[in-house]
Amino acid sequence: MNEKLIQLKATDEVQEFVKAASACDFDINLQCERAMVDAKSFLGVLSLGLCKRLLVSYTGRNCCFEQILNKYKVA
Repeated sequence: MNEKLIQLKATDEVQEFVKAASACDFDINLQCERAMVDAKSFLGVLSLGLCKRLLVSYTGRNCCFEQILNKYKVA
């Protein structure tokens, strides 16, 4: 399982992230503290809140999705 920390600061960033996640044929989860949602759900991702550190967990590989993760990764 792969895990990365990201931060989404605006709804257009959430939309871009969800679109990239939805194109993947594997499960992707986002976690913020105790809450976990499906990364392919726009409303689910928004419910976690903007500007928070989110842990992305996924098992597959997709180069376009990896590019989006790198764009929003937290150092």
